[in-house]
Amino acid sequence: MKKFLFSTTVLAIFACLLWATPFTAIKIGLKYTTPLQFAGIRFLLSGLIILPFIKDLKYKILESKKRWRFILWVALLQTTFLYGLFYTGISFVPGALAAMLIGSQPLFAAVFAHFMLANDKMSWKKIFAIILGITGVCIISLGRADFVLTTTIPLGVGILILNNIVGSTGNVIVSRDAKDMPPRVLASLSMIIGGTALMLISIPIENPSWNTIHPGEYYLSLAWLAMVSAFAITIWFGLLQRPDVKVSNLNTWKFIVPIFGASLSWLVLPDEHPDLLSIIGMIVIACSLLFVNYLNRRVVK
Repeated sequence: MKKFLFSTTVLAIFACLLWATPFTAIKIGLKYTTPLQFAGIRFLLSGLIILPFIKDLKYKILESKKRWRFILWVALLQTTFLYGLFYTGISFVPGALAAMLIGSQPLFAAVFAHFMLANDKMSWKKIFAIILGITGVCIISLGRADFVLTTTIPLGVGILILNNIVGSTGNVIVSRDAKDMPPRVLASLSMIIGGTALMLISIPIENPSWNTIHPGEYYLSLAWLAMVSAFAITIWFGLLQRPDVKVSNLNTWKFIVPIFGASLSWLVLPDEHPDLLSIIGMIVIACSLLFVNYLNRRVVK
C-alpha cells in the first residue's frame, strides 16, 4: 500500500490536485494587494513552511552552499521569473485563453527535454498524445463564458508563452542537475530566494503598501496558497529527481489540472454547473493520459 501511495502516478496526481485549488484564493488575495507582492509573500512563506520538516537542517543548509549557483538559478526560473510572468500575463488576456496557453506547457516541456536530455526524446506517438491533451484543455476553455478573442492582447500571449518556456527549462534543469540535492532543501531555498526577489521587484514596479491590515479572507487565502506551493513543489521536485521519471511524461499529468479545477468549481460555486464542452474536454484529456501511460508501459516492457 505504501509503495502505491508513493508511486509517481499517485504523487503526480496529488500535486496536480493541489495546483487546481489556488485560483479562487489568488482572486481573493489580489483584491487587497498587487500581483508581484502577493506572489512574493506567498512563496517566501512556502519556503519557510518547509524548513521545520528538513531533517539535519543546519548540516544540509551548509552543504547546499556548495551548490548556491544552481539553487539561485532554480529560484529565478521556477519562482521569480515563472510566477512573475504568470501573474503579469494573465492580466492581459481573457481567463479562458490564459488557461489554454498555460495548458500547453507539457508540449514545451517535451520539446526542451528532447534537446536538453539524452534519455527523453520525442516520438510522433508522444507528440500526438500531448497534442490530444492540449486539445482537451482547449475544449474545456472554450466552454468558459470569458472566452472572447477580441480582447486578446498579443503582449499577454507572448508573456504566457515565455512563462511556458521558463517553466519547462526549470523542470529540465531540476531533473538533470539536482540528483544529489534533497527535494525539500531545494524547494525551500529556491522559494525563499525566489519569493524575496519577487517582493523586491514589486517595490519599484508596483509601489505596494506594506503596513495595511487586510480582512481575514486575505490571510486565509495567503495561508492556503503558501501550503499548496510548499507541498506541491516539494513533491514535483522529488518526482523530477527520480531516475526512472522523464520530464515529458511527468508534465503530461498537468493536463488534469483543468479537470480538477472545473470539478472543484462545480462542487463549490453555486452558479457553476457541468456543461457538454467541459465533459468532452475531460474525456479527451483522459484519452491522452491513457495513451501516454500505454506508451510508458511499452517502453518498460
